[in-house]
Amino acid sequence: MAPNDFDLRMQSPRPETPEPSSKQGRRNAQFNDAQLLDADGAISDKLERCLRHIFAKYCTPRPPRPQKHDSTTLLTPPDDAILDAAGLDAWAEDTNGAPFSEETKEELREFMDVTEEGELTFKGFAQIYQLQTENDEEETWKDLSNHGFDRTLALVSTRREEEAESSHMPLFMP
Repeated sequence: MAPNDFDLRMQSPRPETPEPSSKQGRRNAQFNDAQLLDADGAISDKLERCLRHIFAKYCTPRPPRPQKHDSTTLLTPPDDAILDAAGLDAWAEDTNGAPFSEETKEELREFMDVTEEGELTFKGFAQIYQLQTENDEEETWKDLSNHGFDRTLALVSTRREEEAESSHMPLFMP
């Protein structure tokens, strides 16, 4: 064993082992990040509010315009809202830079909650994020950031939203 190898091991006896109380979606309390999943592994209330806002930007029917609209007002989708094909593509493009492949869309229709017509419900949308967060919390944080949320799950004004406001272009169609 080389001397440098010994020094590294003494600084961190088992660097490949995660902290005992660290779990995907439930970070240790010393971090200031909001919790994405609750103690039972379900989507936290704060994350659900964020997901409702994101879903509302792309759903059909559109949510009513808020009385006081600014770039930090959270939207709420109607109870019967769905993501149709155009809404799903727009959400995927804004989130990941490209629409989903037909294969991915078929998997969503097969495994997530959809209407009889195969349109994604909010429950199905939340299921996507439940699975993603359990498996790759950082990917969920990246998605949230792409939609204007910070690590405390507060909606902050993004450049895209500021540009839409300054040009009086709506972020979503009424």
